[in-house]
Amino acid sequence: MSQSRKDTVFVILAGIFITNAIVAELIGGKLIYIGPYLMSIGILPWPVVFLTTDLINEYFGQKEVKKLSVITACLISYCFILLYFALKIPAVKGEGLVSDAQFNGIFGQSMWIIVGSITAFLVSQLIDVTIFHFFKNKTGNKMIWLRSTGSTVVSQLFDSFIVLGIAFWMTGKITTEQYISSAFTGYFVKLIIAVLLTPLIYLGHSIIEKYIHKP
Repeated sequence: MSQSRKDTVFVILAGIFITNAIVAELIGGKLIYIGPYLMSIGILPWPVVFLTTDLINEYFGQKEVKKLSVITACLISYCFILLYFALKIPAVKGEGLVSDAQFNGIFGQSMWIIVGSITAFLVSQLIDVTIFHFFKNKTGNKMIWLRSTGSTVVSQLFDSFIVLGIAFWMTGKITTEQYISSAFTGYFVKLIIAVLLTPLIYLGHSIIEKYIHKP
């Protein structure tokens, strides 16, 4: 693998990783129904984060995933700081303009989403990368689906309960019953999406292999 191609692959994967993580924070304050159960719409980008985590893990190792996770957590914290000041500065009043109440209603909740997500993100990433390498050491270059899905199955359980607990349950936005059912709903939705994205992991492997080994 040439260094320039290796750098290009890492930048693309890191960009996808960071973008989806930050977008998840910004849209996470919106709750939707999946049947009779509540779920944060911010869950939707997270399977992509863990897909890119697995690809980075595969080609660049555990150390690089941990480093990128810390950088992403710092960038999410930076968003938290910007939102804090944006919420404090009065909006210009006028017809058709975004009012303070509208802005605060959307991004005020995101403040707690970010606190919960940073905590959940770092915990789940540590679990994900550890389990991923456990399976990789056992299977070598075979059974990519096992280490990818297996690491997601465990890490996302922790992620779902931590972020909802901090962002919605501890703030009194949802009841304990809603918290438990919503956490499991979000977990199973992320798990289903992760399983559906499994072919993309093989596709990603194929594209990267062809790119880094082409003459």
